[in-house]
Amino acid sequence: MTTTQSLSHTVLWTALITPLLEDGGIDFDALSTLAQEQAAAGNGVLILGSTGEALALDMAEQQAVVQHICALELSTPIMVGVGGHNLEAQRQWLAFCNDYPIDAYLLGAPLYAKPGPVGQELWFRALLDASKHPCMLYNVPSRAAVSLDPKVLGKLQDHPNCWALKEASGSIDCFEQYRLAAPQLAIFSGDDALIPYYAQAGAAGLVSVAANVWPEATHRFVQLSLQGQSHNTFLHWREAVAALFHVSNPIPTKCLLHALGRINTPTLRAPLTHSELRDLQPLLRVHDSITSWHSTQV
Repeated sequence: MTTTQSLSHTVLWTALITPLLEDGGIDFDALSTLAQEQAAAGNGVLILGSTGEALALDMAEQQAVVQHICALELSTPIMVGVGGHNLEAQRQWLAFCNDYPIDAYLLGAPLYAKPGPVGQELWFRALLDASKHPCMLYNVPSRAAVSLDPKVLGKLQDHPNCWALKEASGSIDCFEQYRLAAPQLAIFSGDDALIPYYAQAGAAGLVSVAANVWPEATHRFVQLSLQGQSHNTFLHWREAVAALFHVSNPIPTKCLLHALGRINTPTLRAPLTHSELRDLQPLLRVHDSITSWHSTQV
């Protein structure tokens, strides 16, 4: 069974996209390549998060992604996203995943329901109880429409399966409240651009979208941030991250990966579409900037 100690050396988790074929089916060959690139860079792999368009995949497709990634026997930890609004469905998902050699779960707040502190604790505790692996809770008010209450986090930190928090509110004040409420937990930035600031406040690392495109460069950026040496590189990364979130994630990431020949199509599942992004030049410019920056680091 995975322990929190065995995860402590993973400072960067890549929220992996799910590459699709033109007909909308999963491109498993491209998925293998992307996952292996992350492993080679020393990055943990998070599958079936929001960047992976998990909610647009049916249950059989989600199960196939887990089975495929586990069969690769990657030399890096694997985390699986758990999110939706139906608690029993999420318990069933955990029951399926518990039988596979994964290392952790990312537990999202229930979507749309906007529970208060009592409902939040019930939701997360039920999922923690159903898990056989360490869990990273996920605060993402932009998607869940509610913020995780710091007092709830304080109550959950003692659960044996509660390992970490992904903090994606975009607020340093919120990060500091969570640090005070749950000093035992590892807290990861859920925003690529904020890792230099979160690192100063005690972050354990980053859950990244940018690492899909720049696995090695993002890893180096996180290392420098955790060492307090990222100040001279921040402007490069702030511009790059802004370009990757110019329209809804993961549209720009898929479009850039396709333009670079790293995936076969930029296809997404509706309601997302690559047609939202008409001008690739800003993405190509930041790609050149990050590539140039990283060449000075090796």
